Amino acid sequence: MSYRILVIEDNPVNMELVTDLLEAAGFSVYPAATGEQGLCAAESIVPHLILMDLSLPGLDGLATTRALRSNPATSHLPIIALTAHAMKGDEEIALSAGCNGYLTKPIDTRTFVTRINAYLTDANEPQFS
Repeated sequence: MSYRILVIEDNPVNMELVTDLLEAAGFSVYPAATGEQGLCAAESIVPHLILMDLSLPGLDGLATTRALRSNPATSHLPIIALTAHAMKGDEEIALSAGCNGYLTKPIDTRTFVTRINAYLTDANEPQFS
């Protein structure tokens, strides 16, 4: 099975790097350059994972995450913050907005795919209450 990953990222260089790494590992990558595009794409493609830049123009990544969480069609999707925001407290802010995980830029190309695989495995394991 080829996992679908929605990458919401406005920086073309970062988008190209993430896309190249993920496609080389066999993932299907769907790009969105704005939060608004990401909201539409999340509903239409129903990705297995969303990588969310937090510094997006217009609707930023935190607001986009909150919007995804408030929509019953997308509320279950795993969202990983992928951001240059690496100050103390930034991870907690992302998690409190609804992100399931937090990765910082610059991306470590040696471990990136392994970390994404770990999030996919966690997100797709059966949940028991």
